Amino acid sequence: MTVCVIDADGKHVFEGAVACEIEDIVVCLRDVPPGQCRIGFESGAMSQHLYFGLQAAGFDVVCMEARQLNAALSAMRNKTDKTDARGIAQVLRSGWFSKAFIKSREAHAYRALLSSRKTVQKKCIDLANEVRGLFRIFGLRLPSRVDQGSFDERVKPMIEADPDLSRALLPLLDARAMLYKTYRELDRRVKQAASHDAVCLRFMAMRASLTSPTQSSLS
Repeated sequence: MTVCVIDADGKHVFEGAVACEIEDIVVCLRDVPPGQCRIGFESGAMSQHLYFGLQAAGFDVVCMEARQLNAALSAMRNKTDKTDARGIAQVLRSGWFSKAFIKSREAHAYRALLSSRKTVQKKCIDLANEVRGLFRIFGLRLPSRVDQGSFDERVKPMIEADPDLSRALLPLLDARAMLYKTYRELDRRVKQAASHDAVCLRFMAMRASLTSPTQSSLS
């Protein structure tokens, strides 16, 4: 990444390239007192890491909204990392920007957990659909809906009855079983985290009340 330092009048003080690591950026700005330096950058994949890391190092940090910032930088004739850094520095100095909301590390950890569960769940479904597709080639059909938890029990006897299917599909079924086990563990962790959150518990109670069968009474 490119670093551009300007003073209060917009004059260039320092410019250079540095690795996108907290320690390297701090070393790069070692001659600038932390209390007199405001750091601004565009929101992106590294925003959370840079924001909390530089903040912990004592800097005043601002993460700027990417869409608004890109609109401001699009007026530049030559768009390079160096000119982008200069433009961001000037936008930061002028104050014509919107701050991007930075989620907490805890929120990102929960998001990573949910994303992991969703990814593994999708792979389980993909492998189950692959088995269904290969079954059709051999004239075998499964019901339109088979519970993921009982999928192996349903299809394994059908596969083992045919030597050709066994060679091709048993390893696939083993892989799906391992993925499903991983999914169950991730799902358990998600539910455990939700059980300690008051908002999640309220939503879960609302869903349970909506999905439970209604009871009618005769008057």
